[in-house]
This record gives sequence, C-alpha cells and structure tokens, in this order.
Amino acid sequence: MIAEAEAPAENGRGRPREGSLVRRLIALAAGWILVALILTGAVLTTFFKQAALMRFQDGVAEIAEGLLAGTTVSADGKVTAPDLIDARSLRTYSGTYWQIAEPTPAGIHPLSRSRSLWDADLDGPPKGLEQAIAKLGKPVFYDAVGPDGRPLRAVAIVALLPERTEPLIFMAAQDRTPVDQDARRFATLTWIALLLLGGGLVAAVLLQVRVGLSPLFDLGRAIAQVRQGKTQRLTGVWPREIAPLAGELNALLDHNQEVVERQRTHVGNLAHALKTPISVMLAETERHPGELAEVVSRQAAAMRGHVDHHLRRARAAARAQTAGERTLIEPVMDELAVTLERVFQDKGVVIDWRAPEDLWFRGERQDFLEIAGNIMENAGKWCRGRVRADATPSGPGRLTLTVEDDGPGLPADRRDQALKRGARLDESAPGSGLGLSIVDELVRAYGGRLTLGDASMGGLKVVVELPAAET
Repeated sequence: MIAEAEAPAENGRGRPREGSLVRRLIALAAGWILVALILTGAVLTTFFKQAALMRFQDGVAEIAEGLLAGTTVSADGKVTAPDLIDARSLRTYSGTYWQIAEPTPAGIHPLSRSRSLWDADLDGPPKGLEQAIAKLGKPVFYDAVGPDGRPLRAVAIVALLPERTEPLIFMAAQDRTPVDQDARRFATLTWIALLLLGGGLVAAVLLQVRVGLSPLFDLGRAIAQVRQGKTQRLTGVWPREIAPLAGELNALLDHNQEVVERQRTHVGNLAHALKTPISVMLAETERHPGELAEVVSRQAAAMRGHVDHHLRRARAAARAQTAGERTLIEPVMDELAVTLERVFQDKGVVIDWRAPEDLWFRGERQDFLEIAGNIMENAGKWCRGRVRADATPSGPGRLTLTVEDDGPGLPADRRDQALKRGARLDESAPGSGLGLSIVDELVRAYGGRLTLGDASMGGLKVVVELPAAET
C-alpha cells in the first residue's frame, strides 16, 4: 500500500533534505553566476583603469623627456628650460605642469618651472630622491596634488647634463581627473551590463531547470491523477532517467492492488466461514423452539451483527488505502432519495437533497452509499416528514455531507452514546443500533469526521467530512 511520508528524507549525512529542488538548483547556479560576474567585473574595471593610467603616464613622461632633451646649461652653470614644452603649461592652473629642480640636503630646490604653477612647486616622489637617483635616467611615477588641490599623476627623471656635476630633477605632472572619470564611467557601464547579463543568465537557468525538470512535474501530476482516481497506472513515455522510477511506481501500484484484492478475498472467505454456521444455528433454533433456543437465537443474531460490522470496517479500511477509487455523488444521492421516499411513503417523507454535478467522493461507491444511506435512513426514521441533505465542497480535497430532519432531535448529552456500537436510544424502534456506529467507522477509515448537532429544522443534524476527488 502507498503510505504518506511522515518525515523528510535524509541525505547520506543524516540531515533532512527539504525545500524545492528547482529553488536549490537555481540558487546554486545563481551563486556561481554571481561569483563569476563579480570576478569578471573586478578584473575588467581594474584592467581598464590600469590601461588608461598607463596611456596617461606615457603622455606625462613625454613632457618630462622633452623637458630633459631641451634643457641647456650655460658656462656659468645657469639652467635654461626650452621655450615651449606644452602650450597648456602656459596657462595658470591648466592641469599641465613641469619643473626643473636640483637636489639639496634640505630637499628639492626648484630652478625653473612652468607658468601654470604660478608660485607653487611640484612635490617630489613620496619615497624621496633616493628612488629617483637609484633609477638615474629612468622615469619614476607617483601621485601628487596640484596647486589647485586636484589630483595629479607626476613623473620625475633624474639625469646628469654634460655641463653639470650635480644631477637635475626633471618633473612633469598632469591632472588625472579625466582618467579617473573615464574609469568610473567604464566601471558603471560594466557593472550595469554585468547585472543585466546576470539577470538574463538566471532567467535562462530558470527556464532550463523548469524545462529539464518538467518530466518530474509530469510524473507528480500523473501520480496525483492515480491518487484521485482519474487513472489506474502511470502512462506515457518518460525520459531514460525517470523511466525506471515510473516503472517501479507502477509495480508498486500493482502490488498494492493485489494486496487489497487478497485482503478482500480473505475477508469474503471469513464472512462465508462464519455466516454459514451462524445461519445453521439460527435455523436450528427455529426448528426447536424453547428457552435455550431463544438464548442461542439472540446470541447468534448478535454474532451476525458483529461479523457484519467488522467485515464492513475491514473492507472500508482496505478500500480507503487503495489509490484510484472515486465516486460521483449526485447519482448516489438521487438514488437514495428515491429509494427512501418509497420506504417511508406511509409517513409521507419528502427528502430535499442537493449536490453539485461535479462533486466526487475519493472512495468506493458502496462505501459512500452506506455512509449517506445510513444517515438519511436514520433521518427518515425519526423525522416528522421532512429531510434535507446537502453535499458541498468544503476545501481543497474535502467535501461535507450534511443531513437534517424535523424530528425530535437528540439531546447533546446523549450524542456520544449514539455513536457507540450497538447503542439503541429507543428500544421501541427497529434496528440493531449499528447504523451511526457503522457510519462513524467508515468515515474514520477514510480519514474523515462525523459530528452531531442541532438542525435548523428542529431535529438532528449530522455532518460528515470526507475526502473529495478532483474533477
């Protein structure tokens, strides 16, 4: 039999595995995509910034090298800068600066500088002159601050001129703000593009997972159709990875049906084995009346009632565990109403019943016929002339059968006793006292509930909750 899982499955480490498989796959793919895009964005922006800075430095170095190439030293040691290094250096605070200086024990002493510096000086390399002197004739790049407070990219070249014994420091600098703005603009566009790319990749992964796992969803729907009674087995063509699972499920369904049929056979054999001796005993008591025969007859009748009761209960429990059984309620209600109105035609009983045309009971027809029949017969027995029965859906996978009558009703303190097996609240009324007890047993076998209450018509109201099959 197919049993519902009571706990989540556990993985090899003993921890329960819960949650959505689709969500898990998408989260894993999204995590890798996020890491890859972050690394890609960081590498691209860093590479672009470094490349832009290198190109910018080459331009700054050209100014310093032109300054070095055009500088002259007179016989008296006076240093003279070339007439024109860069036209931008002629405008105050233009962002392009140069300076010729000589090292002194106190630091750097400017000898000549561009007009753009006005009365300010360029800062030397932050690590001191030792770094520039150690790289004699080679440019040393560093960051500095301009006279107007803007960031600069500067270069210093220490070189010896033929007319001097002491080295000179040739410095040039340019405002690096445009380069930084280009780098930020590129980074912004890159992260926006990567964000859009990431969203597209996640959407593609979602589509891929949904399409890739669609056979599993189809398998779940097929199993639900079997459980709802729409089909008996899993049909269709399944992918190679899922086909073994579908085959095992079909084998399990077949085995489940075989077990149920075997139980029904055993129950039938037991019924035959018990009812035959009881029938013989009852026949003998009729042939030989007397005090002993009356006792035997009464006990044999009770035995027959108990056998019938437990047989019904066993059959109902077996059928309740069988997947695929479903019963349309409307024709059963119509059949019961017509039959019971004929049975109680001497009382003039009128049964007003209602049921949707598409309401299905998830179980066998005989069981619903017995549940509704016992309740409606009991209402017809005790009513004054009117019985009302309503079958309605009451939630996902549930339905409610309500039966009311206009009879004397039943006090609240005696309702529990009415559901006990063999209880008869009125010994003058015919019956064995098993009606509502049988109904209660059948309802419980299907995982439902039976409750008694006061009817709006004045009599007893019986409400039964049962499993419903989807249309």
